[in-house]
Amino acid sequence: MFARATSHPAAARFPFETARIQLAHGIRLRHARERIAARPILAHAAETFERLGATSWAERASAELRIDGATPLVSASHLSLTWQERRIADLAASGLTNKEIGARLHLSPRTVSSHLYRIFPKLGVTTRAALRDAMNRPDHVSASND
Repeated sequence: MFARATSHPAAARFPFETARIQLAHGIRLRHARERIAARPILAHAAETFERLGATSWAERASAELRIDGATPLVSASHLSLTWQERRIADLAASGLTNKEIGARLHLSPRTVSSHLYRIFPKLGVTTRAALRDAMNRPDHVSASND
């Protein structure tokens, strides 16, 4: 069920819900003593919550990683994005146009474009496809206690 939920075509449009599913699955794996399998899932959930500004959820996912003995390495590129830039980057990565993003966030398409102009160099990307990959890649966690 986890694989079906996270690979569903609409999953990218619902990053918060997808991260909640990842958190629950990571906790289940950790409880089943499958620590190595749990770490990247929990790290990705923590990064997604952080990117979305869901601080308490990010702390919960990070706590699960710490319980397992892993230390999440925070991506410096994601830290350099403002909260608004993270929201715009996430929506752009999900395939929405500047006009659609602007409608959702009550911004003009030109303002969205301006934000993306600043986001791309911060993440080291030049296309929306690369943006999607940069926003969806899981954080790397240290391999201590493997």
